[in-house]
Amino acid sequence: MDPQFRFCTSADGTRIAYATYGSGPPLLYANTPVLSIDTQFPIPEARAYFDALASRTGLVMFDRRGTGASQREVDDLSPEAEARDIAAVADAAGLREFTLFADIATHVCLTYVLGEEQRSRSLILWSPLIESNPNKEMAKAALRDWSYFWRLWASRLFPDGPVSLQRAMGKAYKDTTTPEMSARRMDWRKPDFDALLPRVTIPVLIIHRESVPHQHAMRLAAHLSHGQLRFVPGHPPTPYPDHEAIVDAVFDFMGLNDTTPVSVARDGGIAVILFTDIADSTALTERMGDAAFRAASRIVEDGVRAAVRAHGGTPIDGKVIGDGVMGVFTSAAQAIAAARACVALGQDLPMHVGIHAGDVIGEGTNVYGGAVNIASRICGLCEPGEILVSQTVRDLARTSSNVRFEDRGEHTLKGIADPVRVFAVLPDRG
Repeated sequence: MDPQFRFCTSADGTRIAYATYGSGPPLLYANTPVLSIDTQFPIPEARAYFDALASRTGLVMFDRRGTGASQREVDDLSPEAEARDIAAVADAAGLREFTLFADIATHVCLTYVLGEEQRSRSLILWSPLIESNPNKEMAKAALRDWSYFWRLWASRLFPDGPVSLQRAMGKAYKDTTTPEMSARRMDWRKPDFDALLPRVTIPVLIIHRESVPHQHAMRLAAHLSHGQLRFVPGHPPTPYPDHEAIVDAVFDFMGLNDTTPVSVARDGGIAVILFTDIADSTALTERMGDAAFRAASRIVEDGVRAAVRAHGGTPIDGKVIGDGVMGVFTSAAQAIAAARACVALGQDLPMHVGIHAGDVIGEGTNVYGGAVNIASRICGLCEPGEILVSQTVRDLARTSSNVRFEDRGEHTLKGIADPVRVFAVLPDRG
């Protein structure tokens, strides 16, 4: 899996390089102004971080103006101009709503969301910097001896090493920008955050290292009406290495961790179980290749989990047999609605969907029992793009699901003593 690079044009004509990476709910990542996409990906620690983010999100990254593959010679570095760059990238990537992630780009992203709150679903601020006193001495050092400056920056970023990471980060800084642009970045005006913060109404997550001074993060959290602050372990001021807790916080905030306990008691209860699987996955893998099939199937899996949540169910945490996803519902009608949404996702990778209801045992975010096995076996009976349900589900949903049921007869299922009658779910003739 590698990022797909493209270019767009901002409102003032500045060329901006951006990349799409992974699949899932959109996460627009506003990169730090001293590191570009291309220079970070060869660094193993950085690559692991971005791979982790892209494992559950549709990650859209871009190089800030004046850096990387974006236009290097620019006059306007104001937060307003860079906020318009975010809008241009979102438009080019086809994002209608998204979570915005600011990697130190606090002022730029706050400026953007204040103008586009209906489009910004939420905001994540990593290690926010809200005091910006001009550092003229550092700017002079960058202009006076560029080679010394970027090496010094890397050694201060990782004072305890390793040397390999210091060298890699220093080179990434050198290759991302120029001495002149770096000096300009260090001479930016102090924003009036006291005026900005009370106007932000969307949910905001602030992530900060426990070991790094965090008075800026505390101040931000105190002034945001819907802000939350999460401290993570580790030492570097960058999000990598030690990225695991950061990615976990992002997924929690975006609702992607599937950590909602299943509403079934440990000693048992009745649930409606939905099982999905990709039809003919072995043949598709042979035809598409391992990497292409895995990328496509991940998109489908993410869509299935989203459909389960959207219709009142809980996606089961962890991997199930094959390429499937399991969901648990309290309503047969909701499970059928979710199943129809799942089938609609499978234009390129057709789905099997089986549903059964019965007694299960809940354990954290998982369920066990004979009803789960029956749902899985019913799923295995399906033709590509078909939804099959047990008679139990049909009886529960026949007057409330706005579909019709076609009797497919009794079937002997592996490991199940009694035959099970199944019904195909078809659109209502009305």
